Amino acid sequence: MATCDDVRDNVKKYYGSRLESSGDLQTSAASCSLHCRPVPRSVTDALSLVHPEVTKRFFGCGLPFPAKLDGCRVLDLGSGSGRDCYAFSKLVGPKGHVTGIDMTEELITVSRQYTEYHQKKFGYKEPNVTFVQGYMENLGEAGIQSDSMDVVLSNCVICLCPDKRTVLQQAYNMLKEGGEMYFSDMYASKVVPDHVKQDTVLWGEGMGGSLFWQDLISLAHSVGFSTPHLVSASHIAVHNSELKAKAGDISYASGTYRLFKLPKSPVMSEATVTYKGTLAGFPDQLDFDSSHCFKVNVYFCAMQKDVAVEVSGEMAEIIRSSRFFSDFKIQMLDKPDSSSESTPQYCHLNPFLLADKLGSSVKKCSKTSK
Repeated sequence: MATCDDVRDNVKKYYGSRLESSGDLQTSAASCSLHCRPVPRSVTDALSLVHPEVTKRFFGCGLPFPAKLDGCRVLDLGSGSGRDCYAFSKLVGPKGHVTGIDMTEELITVSRQYTEYHQKKFGYKEPNVTFVQGYMENLGEAGIQSDSMDVVLSNCVICLCPDKRTVLQQAYNMLKEGGEMYFSDMYASKVVPDHVKQDTVLWGEGMGGSLFWQDLISLAHSVGFSTPHLVSASHIAVHNSELKAKAGDISYASGTYRLFKLPKSPVMSEATVTYKGTLAGFPDQLDFDSSHCFKVNVYFCAMQKDVAVEVSGEMAEIIRSSRFFSDFKIQMLDKPDSSSESTPQYCHLNPFLLADKLGSSVKKCSKTSK
C-alpha cells in the first residue's frame, strides 16, 4: 500500500509535469463547473479577467464561489495555477485577502508570475493575494494561523489527498467561529476498493481517491463541522476506456458542498427566517443550497407579503452565527430541533440524485475522447 508521501509525490508529478492543460485530463471533471447552476454575473466577470495562461492550467471540477465574499479573508486549498484565487481576489475587494496553498512547485511558480498583472487589472494599490507552497494536511507549518479565515475554499483537490479527515480538520481549525468551508470535489457512488486506490493514474485523475459521498457526512461531523449542505452536482464522464474498465461499476460525480464552523454550544432551536434581499446579486431570492431557497416576498391579493421559511435548528444556527446574519430576520421558535430526535435521512445530500434531477451530465469531452 502506498504511503501518504508516495501519493503526494505521484500527484506532484502528475500535475506538475504530466498535465499541460485541463484538456489533458481523462475525465470531464474540468468541464463540470460550466453546467451545474446559474452563475452570478460578478463571478463570471471575475473569471473572465483572469490571465489566459493561468486559466489554461485549471484542473478543478466545480465552481466554489459562495456569496458575500467582500472584505473576507479567504483560504484556497490546492490553489494550483491560481485561477480561482485571482477570481476570489476580485470578489473580496481591496479590503479582503486571499491565500492560496499548493504543494506543487510548478503550479505555485505559474500562479506567482501573475500577481502584479491582476493587481493592476483590478486597480488595487497593493496585491491582496498570496501563494504559499505547502500541504493542506499541515497548514500551520505553512504559516497559516488558526481561527484566521472567514472562508475556506477548494476545487477538486481533496480527492487527491490520502488523509481527508486531516484536511477537513485543518480547514476547521483555520476558520473563525461562524466561518464556512465551501468546496467542490469528486465523489464515488460506492466505497472505492484498494486496487483502484493503488493505480497512480486513477488517483491522479481523482478517481482513486474519491470519497464515497455518504462518508463526507460522517467525516464532517467527526471534526466538528455542521452537516454538509449540497449546493450543486454534475455527473462526471470517464473518457478513457482503460480507466473506465479499471473503475468497474463505480460512477463519479462532482459535488459542491458547504460546511460551517458553529459555536461550541450552539442554540439548536427551530426558527422561521426571512431573507431581506440585501445580498449583492441576489435581490429577489437566495438559493442557499439545493434544499433551501429563500425568496424576498410574494404578492397575494395585491399585497406584498414577506416569505418566512421554517428551518431546522442547525440551519437557524448557521444563519445566526455566519456572515449571513445581517441578511435575514430570524424568529426563534419555542421548540427543539426535531431533526436531532430521529435518524437523519441524507438522500438530499446525494450528488448523483441531484445531478439526475438537474439533468447536468457533462457533454463536453476532453481531447482524449473520440
